[in-house]
Amino acid sequence: MLKIIPLGGLGEIGLNMMALECGEKIVIIDVGLMFPEDYMLGVDYVIPDMGYVLQQKSKLAALVLTHAHEDHIGALPYLLREVNLPIYGTPFTLGLVRHKLEEHGLLANASLNLIGPGQRLEIEPFAFEFIRVNHSVVDGVGMAIHTPEGLLIHTGDFKISESPHDCMKTDMDAFARYGDMGVLALMSDSTNVEKEGWTPSDERVSNTLQRLIENSSGRVIVALFASNICRIQQIVNIIKEGSRKIIFNGRSIELSVRIAKELNLLQIPENVEIGLESINDYPDDQVILMTTGSQGEPMSALARMSTGTHKQIKTRDGDTVILSSKFIPGNEKAIAKIINNLFRKGANVIYEKISEIHVSGHAFRDELTMMIEMVRPKYFIPIHGEYRHLYHHARLAEATGIPPERVLLAEDGDVIAFSQGEVNVSEKIPTSRVLVDGKGIGDVGRLVLKERRLLSEEGMVVITMALDEETGFVLFGPEIVSKGFVFQTESGHILEDAKCIILEIVEDAVDMPHRAMVIRRRLPGALREYFNFTMKRRPVILPFILEI
Repeated sequence: MLKIIPLGGLGEIGLNMMALECGEKIVIIDVGLMFPEDYMLGVDYVIPDMGYVLQQKSKLAALVLTHAHEDHIGALPYLLREVNLPIYGTPFTLGLVRHKLEEHGLLANASLNLIGPGQRLEIEPFAFEFIRVNHSVVDGVGMAIHTPEGLLIHTGDFKISESPHDCMKTDMDAFARYGDMGVLALMSDSTNVEKEGWTPSDERVSNTLQRLIENSSGRVIVALFASNICRIQQIVNIIKEGSRKIIFNGRSIELSVRIAKELNLLQIPENVEIGLESINDYPDDQVILMTTGSQGEPMSALARMSTGTHKQIKTRDGDTVILSSKFIPGNEKAIAKIINNLFRKGANVIYEKISEIHVSGHAFRDELTMMIEMVRPKYFIPIHGEYRHLYHHARLAEATGIPPERVLLAEDGDVIAFSQGEVNVSEKIPTSRVLVDGKGIGDVGRLVLKERRLLSEEGMVVITMALDEETGFVLFGPEIVSKGFVFQTESGHILEDAKCIILEIVEDAVDMPHRAMVIRRRLPGALREYFNFTMKRRPVILPFILEI
């Protein structure tokens, strides 16, 4: 029996992780993270629940990576802490993985193995053959996976590009060849299924960028995803014939550029690139700065430029700032804040909503239709997307002629089992989102998030008091400290009145056994009722009652 088990990525954008299980072997495809949603206060990252595969460590044979985006490789260190298994990826992907593992102290024992388009990887009973795909990061691959039950196709994240200037084209001839061989199931990227037509050509973006750069009379600052090497190459190609110089600023973009140059995936003439320390040696109209922060990251170089806290670069009148990326949902407010600050400092800010300076790395509907028609699978499984994306992609597959009973609309945890050419999706394993907060992994749950939300919305009141152990008389306090609830000098009478309520509870409990415990139990409810009556607020109450 062949089992396809999505552990993340089917029901959300991010967390991409899938297990292929056959006999006594499990191969994992990708292990990504997602960034926290608004309600996940204080959380750094979200990773998939790896419980299912970690319970079967003896079966784990390998991890195969499709490309270098964080939603596909970001959770890798958290998996390798639990189990050391061979990792397979393309050169650029492994370049970023190597740096990530080094930061986590895991590189020394890691087994990193190069793969590439056209190559075959044997992991019995599986055989993987890799297919070049075009995406917004270089060196992405899809996979043809030979299994005892039949051939699987996993597209990875892809778009079908017709532009002659794209770094790496999707090899549709290869997908068609596998279609001719007979495909049991196609697993295809669903991200942009809601968008009609074809992905706009990167050549149009190049033309827009060239016009903006040529028309700028001052410095040009371009913010983009650090891994978008194709976009960086486009800008280098625009300026290498002129007199402008290019500077890279930001740890992640400097790392990506260094790896890409080492792998000959990025060609920058020596006389074009200069260091940040030389920025003032050239006239403003000869400088292009490429940096990070296009998603409003608070500590990014662009964010610091917008607030005037960047040590070397101060934005000013005449600067043109180009945000060459899409606004990821959830980041809009942070991005808008940076844009507003940059306008205040006199910069001219160009972004996706007002100019064609970015194209998606994910296929639109017509491209998704072409992929299905080229591969002609017996079964179709939409992957990589929120549930609405998976739903629309499933309907699109039916429109191409795949019978509805062969379109498998699965979510995280669903076990898609193939046996003798037939499929069953009745089994489900438990999956969840594991929250990473600092060094804590999974110790922040729903209750902690609820407490954080209450603290952020209602504030906190701390009561400190000491009682005589024998008589129950108050020796110290009650002292009330308010944090995030009321401004004490403005509403001090409210806290003073609260002391009366506390003393009444103490007086009632003076002759009771375990009086301190009784007071601790009664205080929160009484004070919440009082504060709700007087202020319509329900702060968190923390009583500290000591008996001396």
